[in-house]
Amino acid sequence: MSAAFNRRQCTGTAVTRGGRVAAVCFINAMGRKITALKVQKRNPRRVNVYLDGEFAFGLERAAAVWLRIGQELSDEKIAQLQTEDEGEKAYQQALKLLSYRPRSEAEVRKKLERRGVAESMIAEVLERLRRSGLIDDARFARDWAENRSEFRPRSRRALALEMRQRGVDYESITQAVAGLDDDSLAYQAAHKYSRRLNSLEWQVFRQKLTGFLARRGFSYEVIAPVVRRVWDENHTDILEEENL
Repeated sequence: MSAAFNRRQCTGTAVTRGGRVAAVCFINAMGRKITALKVQKRNPRRVNVYLDGEFAFGLERAAAVWLRIGQELSDEKIAQLQTEDEGEKAYQQALKLLSYRPRSEAEVRKKLERRGVAESMIAEVLERLRRSGLIDDARFARDWAENRSEFRPRSRRALALEMRQRGVDYESITQAVAGLDDDSLAYQAAHKYSRRLNSLEWQVFRQKLTGFLARRGFSYEVIAPVVRRVWDENHTDILEEENL
């Protein structure tokens, strides 16, 4: 039941044009009084607000922090608090997403859209995240490129495609991959993967390692010399071990 309806007072009846009897009511100009503020047991981040002795609505603690028992709330103030609460809930959802891993601005936006958050509220949430430094696409792109290069090397083109799929802007991507070298990246990837191929003959070794590097986005011009280099290094090591 809305706050306005709860404050509606009826003083009599009247006959409408259609012959029906209707109550004659007016809206009490006084606000509704806060009679209790209780932290929710299942979710301590939320507070239940009681007006005139009855539960009225719940709020995030950040939205309820200025409320006091005995305070009167107008319909406009109640609507404002509930809007602020929706914004705070959306912000907390965004923080939860970012707690799992860094995300681009577009990723956060898409997640909030899927959860039915209004566009105006999404814009406010993103602005808060930008101000606090919790989203920064340029930093996201640099970190993505560095992390991939160290743990799962792939070509500059493949890295750029991954970041574009996450909504990162062209300038941030270009700056993030500017210092990377496909020859070095391909060698890093091949060196790690080749350990499981050492028992294979040259032709099979070349076929499997070539396919692996191609799936990582490297061109044949980069792949061919890297495959031969890794083969030679691995078999030189084996020969040296046998001669010891």
